[in-house]
Amino acid sequence: MPNSNAKFHCNHRGGREAGRRELVSRSLQSAQHCLEDQDFGTAYAHYLLVLNLAPELKTSVKETFQFTLFKWAEELDSLARIQDLFNCYEQALELYPNDEVICNSMGEHLFRMGFRDEAAGYFHKAVKLNPDFADAKENFYRVANWLVERWHFIMLNDTKRNLTYLKAIENAVCSGCKSVLDIGTGTGILSMFAKKAGASSVYACELSKTMYELACDVVAANDMEREIKLLHLKSLDIEIPKHIPERVSLVVTETVDAGLFGEGIVESLIHAWEHLLLEPKPKNQDVHTGDYGRVIPASATIFGMAVECKEIRRHHRVGMQEVAGVCLSNSVQFFSPTYTSAGSEETVEPYTTEKLSRIPGGYVPLTEPCQIMTVDFNNLQELKSLASRKPWKLSLPVTEGGILDAVVVWFVLQLDDEHALSTSPSEETCWEQAVYPVQGLLDYSVKTGDTVMMEVCCQDCYLKIQKISSLTSECEMDFSDRDDTQSLGNEAELCNALAGLQTTSEQDGNGQVCVLESTEIALLNNIPYHECFKAAMGKVLLSLNPSKDLQSMDVDGHGSGMNLQENQNKSFLDVASDPLYILDVSEGFSILPIIAGKLGPVRTYSSVEKEQHQAALNVISEANHFPKETLEFWLSHLEDESVVLQRPKSDKLWSIIILDVIETSGLIQQEVMEKAAISRCLLHSGGKIFPQYVLVYGMLVESESLLLESAVQGTEPTLGFNVAPFINQFKVPVRVYLDLSTLPCLPLSKPAELLRLDLMNPLLNSSSREVKVHICKSGQVTAIPFWYHIHLDEDHSLNTSDESSHWKQAAVVLDEPIQVQAGDELVLDVQHHKSNISITVKR
Repeated sequence: MPNSNAKFHCNHRGGREAGRRELVSRSLQSAQHCLEDQDFGTAYAHYLLVLNLAPELKTSVKETFQFTLFKWAEELDSLARIQDLFNCYEQALELYPNDEVICNSMGEHLFRMGFRDEAAGYFHKAVKLNPDFADAKENFYRVANWLVERWHFIMLNDTKRNLTYLKAIENAVCSGCKSVLDIGTGTGILSMFAKKAGASSVYACELSKTMYELACDVVAANDMEREIKLLHLKSLDIEIPKHIPERVSLVVTETVDAGLFGEGIVESLIHAWEHLLLEPKPKNQDVHTGDYGRVIPASATIFGMAVECKEIRRHHRVGMQEVAGVCLSNSVQFFSPTYTSAGSEETVEPYTTEKLSRIPGGYVPLTEPCQIMTVDFNNLQELKSLASRKPWKLSLPVTEGGILDAVVVWFVLQLDDEHALSTSPSEETCWEQAVYPVQGLLDYSVKTGDTVMMEVCCQDCYLKIQKISSLTSECEMDFSDRDDTQSLGNEAELCNALAGLQTTSEQDGNGQVCVLESTEIALLNNIPYHECFKAAMGKVLLSLNPSKDLQSMDVDGHGSGMNLQENQNKSFLDVASDPLYILDVSEGFSILPIIAGKLGPVRTYSSVEKEQHQAALNVISEANHFPKETLEFWLSHLEDESVVLQRPKSDKLWSIIILDVIETSGLIQQEVMEKAAISRCLLHSGGKIFPQYVLVYGMLVESESLLLESAVQGTEPTLGFNVAPFINQFKVPVRVYLDLSTLPCLPLSKPAELLRLDLMNPLLNSSSREVKVHICKSGQVTAIPFWYHIHLDEDHSLNTSDESSHWKQAAVVLDEPIQVQAGDELVLDVQHHKSNISITVKR
């Protein structure tokens, strides 16, 4: 009997195994049929069944499973079935937990949906699994710039800043402050300072998930995880005793930006004084400090001055009435976002930031530095009154004549009675300064003796400086203590004084207001850019329509006036029943379609999306006497806006397609070569892509600044604490938004051509290249800055490192400096993958 039972079980197991194999075989066949029918959802379900029943097939079906997963995910994404999409990825990662391709794809979906912290985790894991996986590396580098801002590296490398905070915290703890809360802890360094100083209880909060996890790693690496309690919370959400047992005697924070208030320090300290801190120490009383609360920094003093600065001007004011033959109508007023915030209900940062000591072309102070305001962070009533305080007026006497371009602001942070940090442009500091560009004046010139006037307030957690104006010295009068206008004397004197006041122009609705990003204004001010495009487009149109009238066009930008061009344009449209088609898919605001429209019988299409930008282009078109059909907005013609590159009509092709190849950051645009490949199929014979090709240039330099801005340099700047290995996980090999003209560096070689990207002739492209570079000066190679020569054709090119360029430059920063001698030769391995350029030095 036992033998027959054993035989039965054996047969039963054999039957089950045969059934499993049959089911797996049929499911694989079904999955394949579904793929052929592009039924990716059903195919994915079949593969899940196969892999759960037959884990031994994981390796053999891996690539087909990935393909199916990605196609099904795209479909779910388009249907907005987000939860189903993530469920699929979670199932896939259970089957392939160490698959870098699936991790990277999951990260891409998360990033597109705005989950940057989570996306970074998947990109980071993919890079760890395969350090050579180019897609994952590029994705991680891009998201790292969002999650761990570059100023973290600069500040942690600032030994003076770190030492000053340490001494102030030591003073406070030694005087009796034994319980400490660090608001916005970042890497946790201020908390570790407090523990090192002898605080008995240290708490720290951080809102960013990435920075919170980073702080946990740093604190643990320094053996303080049991002594510092880290909270993944905004300080406003901390409750007693839920999160911390009792009120603390010291709050330390550095939640300040270049404009002091922009990171919410006032709001967080009001909440801290009301809910988290012991009551403040009574003034003029000799009592034990530990029984009372205090804040580091104790106070701040804000300073400002008016400056002339060409670089600020060209990024915030359009400086001409005509660009490459196109009249910019007076009916359009261009402003940068900082100006609109003055009268807008929307919360917009009212300033930009610049490191004035490194701004191209420098700056000229037009006034002496002036104290704008002070704030006592240890005074709750003063903090509360900031937001409700009425705007106050401030006047600065002009000490140097020039052009009024901006009011620049910095501050002195008084940590305690003995220790202070200054963000002044004249100091050697890691800080940038806040810049309030001047816009909307009728006349920006000032002379010695004039007065710059402005209104100051604290609103929406920002220091706002608005209504900046100038009062001429001839008409300047003291209005401060006068009750009526009679004291001005006669009526003529009053009128003269008011006429001398140059106030900002009112947006009264008579003109079309167009708000552009500062980089878009700099592009509009880039005269060589527009003249170059005008000449290159004219050359193509001339070759495609060599009529007698067209040959007389001013394609080089030196010829007859606008009236002749307008007459030509009308005659072309009258005689040309079949116009040439031009598509501009460059990003942001562009007047290139209008420039093209003045060159002949063309139909131009702009890809601008914002209604305000479209309205401005329409006004400019009308001012240049364009027929309405000459300029159209391409996206309104598309059924699917994700497929921008299409024929103009079913039976037509493009004469010119303008692509955005270089980001203003100094990087190559993503998928530009793929867009070029599609564009080549949409051109008729003789048509061109602009630019036709791009040359990448670079040189070897020694630059300590780039090292300090890219990674924490060991434990010395962080005063012995082990921070570098953890935050340096988020370093990126390429620094962007650089100005080579002011970058502190020592060139060690001459510029060399590194790579060619040919959009018209792909046979001339190479994804990798070795370049020999001759060393002309001895030193340490720490970085390789690079820039581009953008060739519209063989005769017309643009250099992205030129003074007038709206583009910035970028640099590859080496992991380890390389010592070189004059006369040496280094071999660079240059590789281009998607938008990423990697440059490594072959030893």
